[in-house]
Amino acid sequence: MTTSVPPVELIGHDAALLDRVLAPYRDNCRYLKSAEISVCGDPADGGVATARCEFEIDASCYIDDTGHFNAVEFNICYNQMFYYIVAKGVQDRLFAPFDGWTMQDYWDRQLPDILIAKLSSTFRRPINARKFSGEIQLEKVLERARGGAGRLVVADTTCRFWDADGGDSRGEVKIAITNAPATRAA
Repeated sequence: MTTSVPPVELIGHDAALLDRVLAPYRDNCRYLKSAEISVCGDPADGGVATARCEFEIDASCYIDDTGHFNAVEFNICYNQMFYYIVAKGVQDRLFAPFDGWTMQDYWDRQLPDILIAKLSSTFRRPINARKFSGEIQLEKVLERARGGAGRLVVADTTCRFWDADGGDSRGEVKIAITNAPATRAA
């Protein structure tokens, strides 16, 4: 007996969407330059959505040059990847529960309701922050009602960053989206 593997759907970079996603950031803190999404199944049903990203940090937005990618930049780059993959999931209706949101639902929640609940990062080898790559995977996405307080979406994600010289950093991040809108499937 063979098991069927869901097809992988590849979605190219959307410069207009990325520009809108990064609008809340100051110009010198827009580190994410491009992203391509792949979806294999639905993260709400055991599938995985992935964004492969390219970054450039000409100068840190908060400190003199450390000479390497650091924990603050890890967090900022992670946020930018997560915001983009969810916005693209909403826009193109790629995976639940975001396939039931409108773009206005997303924009209304991007800053006030998307929260990092837990973040763990490991730096194995220094990364040159001037030009590097990153990847985020939505491993599992759950949605549940919270009584009168709106819906809660919890996303378990993994991420990694690397450069051309073998730089390596990885992390696991749990995201909580509070006040999530009711979706078609809810």
